[in-house]
Amino acid sequence: MAPWALLSPGVLVRTGHTVLTWGITLVLFLHDTALRQWEEQGELLLPLTFLLLVLGSLLLYLAVSLMDPGYVNVQPQPQEEVKEEQTAMVPQAIPLRRCRYCLVLQPLRARHCRECRRCVRRYDHHCPWMENCVGERNHPLFVAYLALQLVVLLWSLYLAWSGLHFFQPWGLWLRSSGLLFATFLLLSLFSLVASLLLASHLYLVAGNTTTWELISSHRIAYLRQRSSNPFDRGLTRNLAHFFCGWPSGSWETLWAEGEEEEE
Repeated sequence: MAPWALLSPGVLVRTGHTVLTWGITLVLFLHDTALRQWEEQGELLLPLTFLLLVLGSLLLYLAVSLMDPGYVNVQPQPQEEVKEEQTAMVPQAIPLRRCRYCLVLQPLRARHCRECRRCVRRYDHHCPWMENCVGERNHPLFVAYLALQLVVLLWSLYLAWSGLHFFQPWGLWLRSSGLLFATFLLLSLFSLVASLLLASHLYLVAGNTTTWELISSHRIAYLRQRSSNPFDRGLTRNLAHFFCGWPSGSWETLWAEGEEEEE
């Protein structure tokens, strides 16, 4: 690996996230928070559980950040060729098109990401905090990461608040609790962002749509021609398909089924 590869945006972002995560955790342990009180009382289960949740959220972050989000292969594999043949048999008003950047045949719901320079299946968005796309393969893990991260942030927020004692003189309080108070403000901001992201993605999952489709529906050919979302099959089936991959099938087939139902 070339030395300058260590300064790539992906490495810097992931390193920053890791350092920030463990830095905040260290601040919570070093100050007079509930964590220290539990340790002094010999109640190690709660601090250990907190550390495991922090570690779990970090591992989920790295998994989502590093995994293939669902790139469309430049050279189709044999199974993909079969899918294309099956797709050709489905009556379509919207023919599949080739990407003008990487020239691959784009399945429905795929989009080219200029940051990744690849087409991504069921493209949702490019996450700068992950330095990776959120797409068909890692979107479920991304939602799971947001849920676990929110739990960790809210617990951390409680721990930071438990260590803020406001009865001290201002100067003494600032020296003893200034860093913890800054951590509390940072955790409040992160908790708000994580809550909004989790709520928005659960809403998208419930309707079987994506951030890109929601924002740009007026510019997407296969959505402009329909009065409603052609991929929405009800809350239960949407959740089952998103988290469990059931029922299986290509988006082209699902779109064509909705076309037949409207006729």
